[in-house]
Amino acid sequence: MTEHRSDTDTQRIDKLLWHLRIFKSRSKAKALIEKGRFRVNGRRIEKAHYPIRPNDVLTIVVGADVRVIKIILLPQRRGPASEAQRCYESLDDDSLARQA
Repeated sequence: MTEHRSDTDTQRIDKLLWHLRIFKSRSKAKALIEKGRFRVNGRRIEKAHYPIRPNDVLTIVVGADVRVIKIILLPQRRGPASEAQRCYESLDDDSLARQA
């Protein structure tokens, strides 16, 4: 059984955010998506079924916090945090400050 999908596959954004452990539930992710709090490659989305592919850049706004991540791999399951973190790269300013 393979751990990740191929580059041609897609995954719903609500499911992806849950698998990546960015949200504790798909319903929380869906609620924020429907409020227009997400951008994919600079485009605002409002549908939880929006397809995400590897190399897409997601901008997530939660309250005053803004998080930007680049999807590297599409996970097939909601595994441990260490596994989830290998599937994306953080591009936001906070991650750069932590690395310095």
